[in-house]
Amino acid sequence: MTRGATTTEQRRSTRGGTALLPPYRVILHNDDVNTMDHVVRALRAAVPRLSEPEAVRIMLEAHHTGRAVVIVCPLEEAELYRERLESYGLTSTIERDG
Repeated sequence: MTRGATTTEQRRSTRGGTALLPPYRVILHNDDVNTMDHVVRALRAAVPRLSEPEAVRIMLEAHHTGRAVVIVCPLEEAELYRERLESYGLTSTIERDG
């Protein structure tokens, strides 16, 4: 799932060379509190690289299945996106991809 995802080609320097950063998924969970419009606006504000259609698709997937992958990226970035989503009152978690 790409969904605006960053590739694992991002590298971090290590003493012995470079290593791939492991990917993590940011998961949006459905809730019965926020409106669909609010969720779409929050997704776009929290993860600026999402287009309107991507945000709508993610919101609908979470609404219909209970959860949806927002983005796949390195852990530090995933933590930032989770915090941003939660600042808009959305429930989100992070899990290792793969």
